[in-house]
Amino acid sequence: MVTQRGRRDGADSAGRPPRRSRRSDTPDADNAPTAEMPAVPAGTNGDAPEAVRAKSIPEAAVARLAVYLRVLSGMSEQGATTVSSEELSQAAGVNSAKLRKDLSYLGSYGTRGVGYEVGVLVSQIERILGLTRQHKVAVVGIGNLGHALANYGGFPGRGFPVEALFDLDPDLIGVPVGGLPVSHMDDIPRICAERGISIGVIATPPTAAQSVCDRLVAGGVQCILNFAPVVLQVPAHIEVRKVDLAVELQILSFHVARRADSEAPAAGNQGNSGLPAGGSPAQNGKRGRNGTGPDGGREMVVRS
Repeated sequence: MVTQRGRRDGADSAGRPPRRSRRSDTPDADNAPTAEMPAVPAGTNGDAPEAVRAKSIPEAAVARLAVYLRVLSGMSEQGATTVSSEELSQAAGVNSAKLRKDLSYLGSYGTRGVGYEVGVLVSQIERILGLTRQHKVAVVGIGNLGHALANYGGFPGRGFPVEALFDLDPDLIGVPVGGLPVSHMDDIPRICAERGISIGVIATPPTAAQSVCDRLVAGGVQCILNFAPVVLQVPAHIEVRKVDLAVELQILSFHVARRADSEAPAAGNQGNSGLPAGGSPAQNGKRGRNGTGPDGGREMVVRS
């Protein structure tokens, strides 16, 4: 999506920004000296600090914040009260400079020689991610994946209680799964509205996904997690996250093929270039696509 931006203050007639001095008095978040972590007041309106900060956080950073929260929660359960940026970055699998940049969006810069307070960071991230209130979930499609999601005990503890289940199979209607009876898909709009469902999980075959999506939207669902390998058409105010396991496997296949390509020249230098395992880059590339179906595995698109 291309965002049109207005002319900057102080720009000349051609729209160029004013020339800046090479020396800046304000260091960036990654290189700035650590300071006392400021308290984050609870927001009361649309202009609250949390709302302003949330709007400025890149989506990639939001995903990393969720990882930090999982790591920090584990540290808290083990009794940790403080953590350094190096310790947290290593546990989360990111570099420390990127972690400090991500936490700066929260207004957190830690304390020199001490690090970050685990409890404070957990509460800050939970507020930014909207986890201070529960989000009721509905799962549609009670096959193998749907059963697993309905029975997963980790959702309620993290603020995502599963409150409704739906399917078309008459043998499943009324049968409890994970303690909840399965309802018919025709009842999605009514039940979602009555129970205040805010997140819908689609675990149906691709042919049924769009119809299910339309029913969820009609029932007031605001966010959809889609496991079906299709791109859903939704109104602009609906947020959709797509999980396509086939695409993830194809990405892994690419990395395997690339590694094989990089190792092939080394094998050739040892006089083994004629071995089938070496292969040529073109041949390895074909293997890496792993697309044998009619669509070659290329029509599945990850939509965030």
